[in-house]
Amino acid sequence: MEHICGRPLGLRFHRKSGDLYIADAYLGLQVVGPQGGMASPLVIQVQGNKLLFTNDIDIDEEANAIYFTDSSTVFHRREFMPSILTIDKTGKLMKYDISSKQVTILLQGLAFANGVALSKDRSFVLVAETTNRRILRYWLQGPNIGKHDTFVELPGLPDNVRRNQEGEFWVALHSKTGLLTKWATSYSWFGSTMLKLSLNFKQLHYFLVGGKPHATAIKLSSEGKILQVLEDLEGTTLRFISEVEERNGKLWISSVLMPYIGIYTLQ
Repeated sequence: MEHICGRPLGLRFHRKSGDLYIADAYLGLQVVGPQGGMASPLVIQVQGNKLLFTNDIDIDEEANAIYFTDSSTVFHRREFMPSILTIDKTGKLMKYDISSKQVTILLQGLAFANGVALSKDRSFVLVAETTNRRILRYWLQGPNIGKHDTFVELPGLPDNVRRNQEGEFWVALHSKTGLLTKWATSYSWFGSTMLKLSLNFKQLHYFLVGGKPHATAIKLSSEGKILQVLEDLEGTTLRFISEVEERNGKLWISSVLMPYIGIYTLQ
C-alpha cells in the first residue's frame, strides 16, 4: 500500500523556520509546519513529468534552498531492484527555491540518484549515484560553479550521505561489491537476464548483495578521502544499512530492510 499511503525516505528540519521537509518516494517533496499536522505538497512534478521516486534532501538554510533527488523517471521505489539491474540512468539532482518555489535541474542522467549532503561551507553538494558505486560533487560556488566531478569511488552500493559537525561525511553502503554486483551494475544485459528468470525479490536481492548479509559504513573527509571504515562482516547486528548519522559521539544507523536502529559509540 506504500504507493497509496506514501513512503518517506528523506527528512530534514529547517532549523530557522522549524519546518520539516520530506522526500516521499511516491508523493514528492512535502513540508510539515513546526506544530505538525498534515504534510503539504511542494513539488510533485518537474517540467511536466511526475516525480516517481523522490529519495533524499538536504537544506541550505542561508540560501533558503532544498537539494533533492529523484532516483528514476521510469521506476517507483518498490521497483528499485529493476532500476539497478537495468542500469536505469534517469535519476536527477534538483534544487527547490523555497522563496520563489522554482525547481532547477542540476544533474540528470544519473544511475539511481540517492543520498544528498551539502558541504559545511556550502560550496558544493554531494549526491550518491548508487548503481555506479560513487559519490558525485556538484559545485555551488567557486571557479567550478555549475560543474560536477567524482568525489569518491566506493567499494559498494552507496545509499545516504550525512555530514557531521566537522564537515566530514558518513556514507552507508547497502552492500559491498561482489562479483555478481559488479556484473549487474556494469552490464545491463546481465541484470536484464536475471530479471527474466522469474526470481522473487529475496532471490534477486540475494544475488545482488553477494549472498551474505553485512553492513558497511565509510567516513570521508571534506576532500573525499576515506578516513574510517566500520563493518559488521557477518551481519550479526546490522545489515544492509541505509543511513549513518553522527551526533554527540555516537552513530545512529538505520536500514530500509531492518526494523530497528543501531547505535555505535565512537572511541
